[in-house]
Amino acid sequence: MRKENVLVTGGAGYIGSHIVRDLGENSYNPVVIDNLSMGNKDYILCGDFVEGDVEDDELVSRVIREYSIKSVIHFAAFIQVEESVSDPLKYYYNNSVKSFKLIKNCVKCGIENFVFSSTAAVYGIPGKIPVDESSPLVPINPYGNSKLFTEMVLRDVAEANTHFNYIALRYFNVAGSDNKVRIGQNYKKPTHLITLALRAALGEYPSLKVFGTDYETRDGTAIRDYIHVDDLSKAHLLSLDFLKDKKSSRIFNCGYGRGSSVREVVETAKKVTGVDFKIIDSPRREGDPPELIADSSLIREELKWVPECDDLGLIIKNAWDWEKKLKE
Repeated sequence: MRKENVLVTGGAGYIGSHIVRDLGENSYNPVVIDNLSMGNKDYILCGDFVEGDVEDDELVSRVIREYSIKSVIHFAAFIQVEESVSDPLKYYYNNSVKSFKLIKNCVKCGIENFVFSSTAAVYGIPGKIPVDESSPLVPINPYGNSKLFTEMVLRDVAEANTHFNYIALRYFNVAGSDNKVRIGQNYKKPTHLITLALRAALGEYPSLKVFGTDYETRDGTAIRDYIHVDDLSKAHLLSLDFLKDKKSSRIFNCGYGRGSSVREVVETAKKVTGVDFKIIDSPRREGDPPELIADSSLIREELKWVPECDDLGLIIKNAWDWEKKLKE
């Protein structure tokens, strides 16, 4: 049976490449558009690849037409909170303006199903933990704002165009890697805590900075809900199935519903690697909330999403295997 083509923007990136892998291993043929500014073509394990930018209307419409595409999964975005604070225009243009252009083009070309890579940063500093999808949306940095703007556009466009439906997945802290060690994080300037800890264990950095030790949390460090990239990937496939079946729009949190502190992540990384790397306590970073944990009951109920990798040790072990491979 011929597989259905699905357009994946930013499919050469960390999260995108895992979804591309799972699409190809199931009933889909991923068609990736990526400008390779952050991604790596070698991480596209299956499907078709087109080098280009999502704001290129002619390119995108041609791909949609030639591959008879009805579903799009949109990743292409910048994700570093600290950088968004120092260079907001970069984030508003890349994450918001380019997404607006893509969505407009998708509506024009008859796209029916749109899955959007959003973020828990849209919640800012939540008034209650865990945070659910009905919580106030008050981002505290341009990165969160740039994603929220796109969610708002999707909502209004879906209301105005009955053939177009979307699911926005609000990611919490994504980590881990492919368990066959084929793909993983490989940013030139990583900002993810787990990646930085593992590279400190490998000796690539002399130490690991812990930003903020005076939060009102159980050990003074920030708490985050870490989700394995494989469980997140599964949520995207379930989202496609839901959109094609129900033909209605939704927003879902993607997290496990429990958090780990920075110190707990560090101690787990030391245990997994067997390396007692140096830690330097540092001041808080601007734009970092003290605690962010998902209420994921809605996605579990509506998409029947059942996580299989909810274990911090497993997440770090998979990421460690990947980091060691990069050193080979």
